[in-house]
Amino acid sequence: MTVGLYSPLPPARTGVADYAAALLAGLRRHGRVEVAPARCDVALYHLGNNALHAQIYRRALQSPGVAVLHDAVLHHFLLGQLGEPEYIDEFVYNYGEWNRGLARELWRSRAASGADGRYFDHPLLRRVAERSLAVVVHNPAAARAVKQHAAGARIVEIPHLFSAPELPDRAEAIRYRQSLGVEPGAFLFGVFGYLRESKRLAAVLQVFDEIHRENPFAGLLVAGQFVSTDLERAVSPLLSAPGVFRLPYLDERDFWLAASAVDACINLRYPATGETSGISIRLMGIGKPVLVTDGLECSRFPEDACLRIESGPAERESLRQHMILLTSMTRVASAIGQRGAGHIQAHHRVEEVSTRYWELLCEFRT
Repeated sequence: MTVGLYSPLPPARTGVADYAAALLAGLRRHGRVEVAPARCDVALYHLGNNALHAQIYRRALQSPGVAVLHDAVLHHFLLGQLGEPEYIDEFVYNYGEWNRGLARELWRSRAASGADGRYFDHPLLRRVAERSLAVVVHNPAAARAVKQHAAGARIVEIPHLFSAPELPDRAEAIRYRQSLGVEPGAFLFGVFGYLRESKRLAAVLQVFDEIHRENPFAGLLVAGQFVSTDLERAVSPLLSAPGVFRLPYLDERDFWLAASAVDACINLRYPATGETSGISIRLMGIGKPVLVTDGLECSRFPEDACLRIESGPAERESLRQHMILLTSMTRVASAIGQRGAGHIQAHHRVEEVSTRYWELLCEFRT
């Protein structure tokens, strides 16, 4: 059996590329896997909510295979791929003729799609879910979204994978903190990845500013590329505040160096896209406590293996209290990190995840 894997791969700057590269190595331990072949016995399509997946999405519709939904919201992707008539027709195909007026309104308002919850509430999943032989998701939120769009779809939940890295030693991590200007003994939070409205960066920076005024030995590293220039302009003053350290997009080596240097990771998502964040899995995997937005996306994590932040009006106070807890009780932070690492080791190892993929793919061999 030859499996065809269709996905962005490194050096593409996307978590899906890193995921697919690790999975590719794992799958090749089981059998023959080719990258984007013209023909194969069964295709494995990795789909996300950005333009890198355009050709993959089209092929997944033309030659159905197993689709992996890294984001369970494809609305923003399709906004960028379709013209107005095609977009409206696609919306109607998903949600009925009676929503044609809403489709027109959403098309006209698409400049606000990064923060407007209506775009997240309408994932536009029906077409690919109905066409695929099976749909792989990483959490119950994504499974629910697919089920709502295609009741007859074969949905398989496979945990997001963790591939253990070669980490820098403690001395190198300390030197890295010093190079940033982090005070010795400071508790350093980290925000990583593409910076968009749904990562709640403005709220994180505002809460951190309050905490830093009370505790100057708290620090915040913000590492990543802004997706929204409006957001970048809005938070620019807070990025220059005391205790905030700013880095651009990090390559793989520098990412793990920065991840080793922080004491905790803040990785919020609201509105959510049904995504299991690779950043959360990576940071938990190396024993860092991770603060996540409470929701179905994270419901497989044990209650004591991460810190759950409420969404909506209670978000800022919930975040503030949990950040204070970590900075004031570092033993608690360490214990949460270790429990998180234990969970990742038990359920997300790339060897076990790739085996589950291979077993699924074998069901469709021709």
